[in-house]
Amino acid sequence: MSHAVQWVRSLIFVVNIYAMMGVMGIVFFPWAVISRRGALTACHTWCRWVRWSARWMVGLRTEVRGTPPADEVLIAAKHQSFLDIILIFGAVPAGKFIMKRELMWAPVIGQYALKIGCVPVDRGKRSQAIKKMVTDVAKGRQQPGQLIIYPQGTRIAPGVKAPYKVGTGVLYEELGQDCVPVAANVGVFWPRKGIMRKPGTAVVEFLPRIPAGRSRPEFMAQLEDEVETASVRLMKEAGFDPEG
Repeated sequence: MSHAVQWVRSLIFVVNIYAMMGVMGIVFFPWAVISRRGALTACHTWCRWVRWSARWMVGLRTEVRGTPPADEVLIAAKHQSFLDIILIFGAVPAGKFIMKRELMWAPVIGQYALKIGCVPVDRGKRSQAIKKMVTDVAKGRQQPGQLIIYPQGTRIAPGVKAPYKVGTGVLYEELGQDCVPVAANVGVFWPRKGIMRKPGTAVVEFLPRIPAGRSRPEFMAQLEDEVETASVRLMKEAGFDPEG
């Protein structure tokens, strides 16, 4: 298949998934307004739609490996594109995110994110953001679920190195919960920017959990080592060598 044809198919796919986001957002809205379960069902339904349509529209298969947690844990994941958000959230029963405050005002996404329990923070004020994360997450324990955070703070393209930020370690200590690391290779097929979606098999992998109670430095070192090692393995499996 030519690059031009794949790009056109990718464009149609992108239009499709955002159009369906709006349609499902409207259809589920009455239920979502009165019930968190309604909002979660809407989001899970959309995630399934994206995975299904990606397979036949652009030849992109998706796979979730490992055991997604169903209890209250901290999920710390590799973040390469919007696809890892879709796969991780779709795999757990009640996911919620630490998200940029600006997303609160995004149509559909903002309203549903707040309803499922996402925690908005201002990334421009680092120390205040960490304190607010801890406070808001602690209050949010009244809504059980899996808190998903991206330790590097933003989407990182395959092969690019970026530090793991201290906020994840602070949350791990303050919440006293186990942490489930997640590796990914999705950026090889679904980039952080642009329209093109490449055929292949995009994977996120839930790794063995790190028990609560480790020191912050020990936890952060283990988390980075496990996520980066597994992500490199998955990217090589996909035909991309980030170390090359």
